[in-house]
Amino acid sequence: MGQLTNKVFIRFWRMPLLLRILLMAIFVFLSFGISIHFLEPSTFPTIFDGIWWAIITASTVGYGDYVPHSLWGRLTALILILLGAGIVSSYFGTLAAAAVTKQDAFTEGRLPFKGTGHIVIVGWNERSRELVTKLTQCSKPQMIVLVDETLETIPVKSKFVHFIQGKPHVDDTMMNSDIANAEKVLITADRGNNELQADMNSILTLLTIKGLCPNVKCIVEILTAEQVINAFRAGADEVIQSNKLTSVFMMNSLHSNGDGLLSHVIEHFEECRLSANPISETDLGKNLEELYLGFQQQGTLLIGIKRGKDIILNPPHSYKLERQDELIVIN
Repeated sequence: MGQLTNKVFIRFWRMPLLLRILLMAIFVFLSFGISIHFLEPSTFPTIFDGIWWAIITASTVGYGDYVPHSLWGRLTALILILLGAGIVSSYFGTLAAAAVTKQDAFTEGRLPFKGTGHIVIVGWNERSRELVTKLTQCSKPQMIVLVDETLETIPVKSKFVHFIQGKPHVDDTMMNSDIANAEKVLITADRGNNELQADMNSILTLLTIKGLCPNVKCIVEILTAEQVINAFRAGADEVIQSNKLTSVFMMNSLHSNGDGLLSHVIEHFEECRLSANPISETDLGKNLEELYLGFQQQGTLLIGIKRGKDIILNPPHSYKLERQDELIVIN
């Protein structure tokens, strides 16, 4: 019997503090409520009346609807006030402290994320800031988990953004982002380092993520052309060469009339507008002219064909389609 009591006592003290105080308060209310019922049955005709009186008295509300009259009843009330008020105030104080602690943990990125179908963005910079803004302001926002080791607090006040503070190449950090249930991961380059070092850090983060969850789709930003092949070797599903894209814009600006036409066109591309779709069985037997007209009637622009790794933009109408081809369209 003593061993069983000891096990119960140990299990009780291993409970969270808030739960322990709540159980103690319930025990006090029940004990004093039942006691006052038997001490003064005429004043407290039911056990519920006694428990009601105990709660109102211990919380210092004091409605005055039930008042003990006997000596033993008043002594019981006195003990309840001295004991119960402390327990009740401790409970609400602990509850408030727990709420503040949890809010601080969320703000400082120490609270793990639990969810499914979210997007994990690694690294906070102007590119990720712009991306987060667009994703949270679209018609159907998707939950975003931001992972960064340089930030001290969450940089965006949005219910669709969860911040994880820590090194992205550490297993515990990525586990806190619930990487196993993520839909996609975007690893942005740290331009604060030199370009080679930034790419090495991105590839190391990619290796960490793929080691934890090989099936999650990873998009990684690479700055140097030499490291693109290493990114694919590390398991990248898609590589964005941001420096190469920037040079394309610069070349277009140098050879254009200075109107920045390419930049204006790209600005009109939002999420999911440009896509490569497999050819349906009904479209396989059609020529390109029929496909152009069919897509145009649907409000979709057919701009090219993707065959393996090759991209053919504006193919001639005589172009022969194959079953494995994909149609590049703008919705």
